[in-house]
Amino acid sequence: QVQLVESGGGLVQPGGSLRLSCAASGSIFSTMGWYRQAPGKERELVATRPRGGITNYADSVKGRFAISTDNAKSMVYLQMNSLKPEDTAVYYCYARQGMDYWGKGTLVTVSS
Repeated sequence: QVQLVESGGGLVQPGGSLRLSCAASGSIFSTMGWYRQAPGKERELVATRPRGGITNYADSVKGRFAISTDNAKSMVYLQMNSLKPEDTAVYYCYARQGMDYWGKGTLVTVSS
């Protein structure tokens, strides 16, 4: 049974940083990453990293966010720097192995 469990969300001031973590279990995944959904908006890609492939970032986070993976531990991380109010969203861990899997999400709020 596949499980993705996120942690690390919270409230941060504009310009601040947060690091999200996702613990994955139940499979070896071909791709892992992060999506987000802001209030009233559709879920959108933040960053994905195929195993052995090229990392893909949304234009809105390039240069500010960095995805990393620890394949041995089946972990994926998202380091978020220079956070903006428009980064406020529920962040979902994503993994793919034949089909898409999602975590339950962790809320990130960027506000002063």
